[in-house]
Amino acid sequence: MIMTKTARPSHTDIQQQGWWRLLPVGLHPYVFIARLDRPIGWWLLLLPAWWSIALTAPDRSTMVMLMLVFMLGAIITRAAGCIINDMWDRRLDQKVARTAKRPLAAGTMSVGQAFLYMLGLGLAGLVVLVQLPIMAIYVGLSAIPLVVLYPLAKRVTWFPQVVLGLTFAWGVPLGWAANHTDLAQPALGLIYAGTAAWIFGYDTIYAIQDMDDDRRVGVKSSALAFVGGLKRAIALSYGLAILLLGVGLYQFGLSVSGSDAFGWVGLGLMAVHLAWQTIQIKNVDPAQALILFMSNRNAGLFLAGGLALAQIFAP
Repeated sequence: MIMTKTARPSHTDIQQQGWWRLLPVGLHPYVFIARLDRPIGWWLLLLPAWWSIALTAPDRSTMVMLMLVFMLGAIITRAAGCIINDMWDRRLDQKVARTAKRPLAAGTMSVGQAFLYMLGLGLAGLVVLVQLPIMAIYVGLSAIPLVVLYPLAKRVTWFPQVVLGLTFAWGVPLGWAANHTDLAQPALGLIYAGTAAWIFGYDTIYAIQDMDDDRRVGVKSSALAFVGGLKRAIALSYGLAILLLGVGLYQFGLSVSGSDAFGWVGLGLMAVHLAWQTIQIKNVDPAQALILFMSNRNAGLFLAGGLALAQIFAP
C-alpha cells in the first residue's frame, strides 16, 4: 500500500533533519526544490560521464580535472532540471503523497521565484560548460530539449523512464566530447544505450513508490506498465544494460589483460550488484524501492572505479 503523509514520513520528499537546518528558514525551499538535500540524483547523473571520461581521457591528470568539473556541472544541472520538473508538475505533485510538500506544490515558493532560481542555476551551469572544448559545449546544449520535455513524458507514454534514460545517459557522449574534437566511435553508442537501459531499470524501481497515487491521478510509468511482472522487466533491463556496456567496452578497445582488467572487474561487480537488486524486489514496497534505487550509486561507482583504476595504472 502506498504511504500517506503520516504513515511513511521517510517517503515524503521533505525530510525533518539535515544540514540545511543550519540555514535561515527562508532558504529551505531553495534547498528542497533543487534537491540539494538529496545527492543521489546528481550522483546518478554524474556517473555515466565519469565512465566516459575514465575510458577516453588521454592521461590521468586530464581525467581527474574533468571528473571534478563534471561533478560541479552535474550538481548544478540536476538542480535546474528538478526545478523545471516541479514547475511542470506542481499541480500533480499536490495529489501525490511523496511530493505534496515540494515547495511549489506546498506554496512555500512561487513560480516566479522558482523561475529566477532556475535561470541563475542555468547561468552557473553555462559558466561550467564553457570551460570545456567547443564540441562539448554543443553536445551539452543539445541535451536541453530532453531535460525540458521529460516531465511531459509521463502524461503521454507509459514509459517516461525511456526519456529519463536518454537524458541521464547524456554524460556518455559529453564525456567523449570533453576529450575529443571528432565524432564519437560507434562503440560509444552501445555504452550510451547500455547506460540508458540501466537508468530505465533503476527509475522503474523508483516509480514503485508512487504506483497507487500515479494510478489515481492518471500519471503513467513503467512500474504501472509492468505491474504484473516488475521483477522480470527490471531483470531484463539490467541484463541488457550489462550486455551493451560489456560489448561497448570491448569494441572500444578495453582489453582483458593489464590495467584494463580493472574495468572488467568493475563491470562484473556492477552486474553482481544489479542482480542482487533484482532478487530483492518486492512489487509494491515503497520503502524497499527507495533503498534499492539509491543503491545504484554504488553500482555505478563500481564501474567508474574500475575504469579509473585502468587509466591510473595504464603504462
